[in-house]
Amino acid sequence: MSVAYVVLAVVSALWVGFSGVSLARRAEFVTQPLVEYGVPRSWWGPLALAKLAGAAGLLVGLAVPALGVAAAVGLILYFLGAVLTCLRARSYKTVPFPLLYLTPVAVTLALGLAA
Repeated sequence: MSVAYVVLAVVSALWVGFSGVSLARRAEFVTQPLVEYGVPRSWWGPLALAKLAGAAGLLVGLAVPALGVAAAVGLILYFLGAVLTCLRARSYKTVPFPLLYLTPVAVTLALGLAA
């Protein structure tokens, strides 16, 4: 396990965890786009939990690599879904935001698989 992998896994987990907490707390900068995209409010809690579980999984993955891989794959799918949601809503200017979360998670996965 490389130092780069550990650092990136922790940073990615904190970054995604921040997003999950922001959604759970209904921060306006997170919820306003969801309203504009037409994401039902009933989904917000499960979406926040998915992000938080993925962030925790990245950290647990430092000790149990298979869980880290599963968490990273789940988060990649989550953020690909977010990209598709932006595109479906024709909110092209917001597509980069889920990519800012997806990219470090994908690199974390790649480093973890390379180890």
